[in-house]
This record gives sequence, C-alpha cells and structure tokens, in this order.
Amino acid sequence: MPRPLRAAIIGLGAAVPEKVLTNADFEKFLDTSDEWITQRTGIRERRIASEDQSTGTLGTIAAKNALADAKLTPQDIELIIVATVTPDMTMPSTACCIQNDLGAKDVPAFDIGAACSGFVYALSVAGKFIETGTYKRVLVIATETLSKFSDYTDRGSCVLFGDGAGAVVLEGTEDTDRGLLYSVLHADGNGWDFIHVPAGGSRSPASLETVGNREHYIKMRGRDVYKFAVEKMQWLLGDCMEKCSLTVDDIDMVVPHQVNSRIIQSAARKFNFPQEKVFVNIDIYGNTSAASIPLAMQQARDEGRIGPGSTLMLVAFGAGLTWAGAIVKL
Repeated sequence: MPRPLRAAIIGLGAAVPEKVLTNADFEKFLDTSDEWITQRTGIRERRIASEDQSTGTLGTIAAKNALADAKLTPQDIELIIVATVTPDMTMPSTACCIQNDLGAKDVPAFDIGAACSGFVYALSVAGKFIETGTYKRVLVIATETLSKFSDYTDRGSCVLFGDGAGAVVLEGTEDTDRGLLYSVLHADGNGWDFIHVPAGGSRSPASLETVGNREHYIKMRGRDVYKFAVEKMQWLLGDCMEKCSLTVDDIDMVVPHQVNSRIIQSAARKFNFPQEKVFVNIDIYGNTSAASIPLAMQQARDEGRIGPGSTLMLVAFGAGLTWAGAIVKL
C-alpha cells in the first residue's frame, strides 16, 4: 500500500519592482509624514511596478526563480495556481497568462481570489491535489500590483500598499514529517465591504460615473480591518499550535501576512513568541497582499533564518473577509 503523500516545498522564488516609493515621497503630495506612517504601520518604503510591469509579469519572474531554485523547467510542472486580487485583466485568468509566458504548454492553470490570504489558500488547494495523487508537482504563485488599484489621494489607504510576487514549487513526498502538515481556511462574507474595489465588476460595470467617482480603487474601513486582523491573527496562531500539538519552542519562524507591524507584534506577544521568531519585512515592502508571505519566506531564507528542517507557521487575513493558516516543514 503506498504511503500518504505530503506537499513539500522544493523551490522558492520572488520578484519585486525596482522603483522604491518612500514615506518621504508621500510627504510631497499628501498631508502625511514619515513619522505618522511609520508609527501606525511600520512601513518606511514599498516597491512600485512600472507602467510596463503587470501582476503577470512579476509573477512570471517569481515563478522562473522558483523553478530555477528547484532545478526544474516549466515542462516539469503539472498545475499552476495563481493567488491575486489584482489580475492582469478580468479574463482570462492571470494564471493562463503566466502559463503562456513560461511556455508550460497545456498545463492547467487557474486563479484564486482570497486577497491577502490568497497564498495560504492556494498552498492548501495545491497540497490537496498532491496528497490525492492527482498531480506530482504544482507551481503556486502569489503576485500583486496593488499600486495600480490604489487611490493616491486617499492617505488612509495608499500608503499601505506595495507590489511584488512570490512563488513556490511543491512536490509530493512520502516523508510525512516534511511539507504542508496542516492548513485551515475561513471566510466571512458579511465583512465584504471592509476592503473592496466598488466598481469594475458585474455589480457595477465601468462607466464615466464610476471612473469619475474613483470607484475603481481600493476602499477600506481602516478601524474595522485593524480589529479583524488582530482577532484573526491571534486565533490562527492558537489554532495552528493546538491542532498540530506544537509549542512556541517547536516553531522556528512565524511568517505572517505583512499587514501592520503593531498587529503582528501584539499577537506574537500574546503567545510569547520572541521577536527573532517572527519575520517582519513590512518596513521595506509594505502590504503586498497575497505576495507578502512568500516574499517574506524568500528573504528569511536568504538571511539564513530558515532552511531545511525549519518548521514555519504561516498566518494571513484579508478582504473577503478571509483568514487562513498553515504549518509547513521545509
């Protein structure tokens, strides 16, 4: 009888635009300051896509880097899943655009729209395909160009967002002490209007009126989002440890969605996670939605803070409302 399969990460890649937008840059055209932004969010700068860069182009670069890291070619991949809420276009899926750019002919590809929880959602879905033996190798990409959907007259939201992409290659393994050990997914559509883009879909198609009213940009209920994120991050940390019978000592690194440094720090303190076990890079990238966790994983590995054998706790929460967590052993 074959042993059960786990979805193991065998390749990791990332991509960010070259352009940097600092808090000082915002001071030139918004009624805000570096001190105000930094104290409330922990963000000092973020990366911004150029006019010729899209969600798909950044995702393709991250995917190529992940494939190179895994020493594989696009032809070795059997499924592509892309997590994004800033697609290249309404249709087709950004996953199909990336599949074409990679030259992964005939490989099935689809998008997942779970906002900032998107990477963990996609990781969980990919894991199930591998665990059931449907596919052996899956490419999961989380990529966003939030700057293209940000209203740069709204100081309460535009200072939060940046652009970037991250990707992982998953492969089935019989080593049950490696790979995706646990995942949990939740949603509450009652909070759909906490973070949303009002127009551009079938509910409110694009028109001169929607454009004039700036309804194609991200709208946020900031205080409600903050309370939601605090509650769900704490719940996810507790759930992942309880369900997997893990303690703080068993976790090598918590890799949270980079939403706000104060939220991350307060939740970590509740469970007595030392600062060195919680990876934070929101100061240099801002909130990159679905891309934030794989971007952080890449940086943590590059800095030598995680590696083979490391046990990671991934926690995310975002528009939808959605929240998701996972335990991954590298």
